[in-house]
Amino acid sequence: MFLKGVFAMGRLMTQEDITHFENLIYLPMVLTILHRDRELVDTMPFKLKRPYQQLIDDAIKCAERDLRTSRIFLRKQMYKVLQGSRDKLFTEYVFYYRGYEDHRKYLHYQMRNRTEELIRTYFEQGINENPQL
Repeated sequence: MFLKGVFAMGRLMTQEDITHFENLIYLPMVLTILHRDRELVDTMPFKLKRPYQQLIDDAIKCAERDLRTSRIFLRKQMYKVLQGSRDKLFTEYVFYYRGYEDHRKYLHYQMRNRTEELIRTYFEQGINENPQL
């Protein structure tokens, strides 16, 4: 017998599962923004472009690596994530895992904030992996 909001133990997603599912939502957005920013840096009249280009390139490499890891993880587990309905405030995503489907709505405002947070994180990772900056 199930109560509303209570799931059977076999049906719960692990935090690792959720992280990989959300990486497939957020990281393509992060990469799109970083690629656009890279193009802007290339066309802007900076005196010294190379440090900005390197910072963005390193962030892109880190984000691509994490996205690749999440895609491999989800493929091995035979999980899927699909975008569902969308309105002015929310975007719904459907997570398919272990024979179940989980519908989750993400507030656009929160998605923007999380994307900004991830970009900051990838800039920091890029600096830590490339201390020449």
